[in-house]
Formats: sequence, C-alpha cells, structure tokens
Amino acid sequence: MAVSRRLAKAALQERLVACVNIVPAIESHYWWEDRIEKGAERLLIMKTRESCLARLEEVVHACHPYQVPEFVVLRINAGSERYLNWIGESVATPRRK
Repeated sequence: MAVSRRLAKAALQERLVACVNIVPAIESHYWWEDRIEKGAERLLIMKTRESCLARLEEVVHACHPYQVPEFVVLRINAGSERYLNWIGESVATPRRK
C-alpha cells in the first residue's frame, strides 16, 4: 500500500490528477522473463487531462519499484458534465520544460 499511496500523493501534489482511487486486492497473472507469474497488486485509477499524461507517466516510473509498471490510458467518452469540469479545474496546466 505504501507505493500506491506514494504514487497518489506525488501525482496529487504536482496537480497532475484530480483524484486517485486505490483498489486493493488485485491478483495479476502475467508474462515476465519468459515465465507466467502471478502476484498481488493494487490498481490505481487516476483522473486527469490528456495534457498531463506525459508528466504523469514520468512520475509513475520515478515512484514505482517495478522495472515495467503498468501505465495505460482509458479515455473518458462521456460522463457527468459537472464531474468532468471538476477534473479539468482540479488539474494544473502542465509546465513547459
């Protein structure tokens, strides 16, 4: 749980996300180094805008101990207008490097 909370806090502090849900007790089965593995994991659902994805991925890779942490993007096709506006207002405009 420590890694999940550290990731959530880092993303929130940089205002890269409006909200992070931590879903415990995920059992993953996957290929790793030519073997089928399984392990207990947690699923983080991070709500953000497309403009923050590149920096958010950097934060995930910096904070996560896995060599290849899962980072996939599921686009929001529809939702409550008030909720989607809240996400947009809660996430900072990304800084240019």
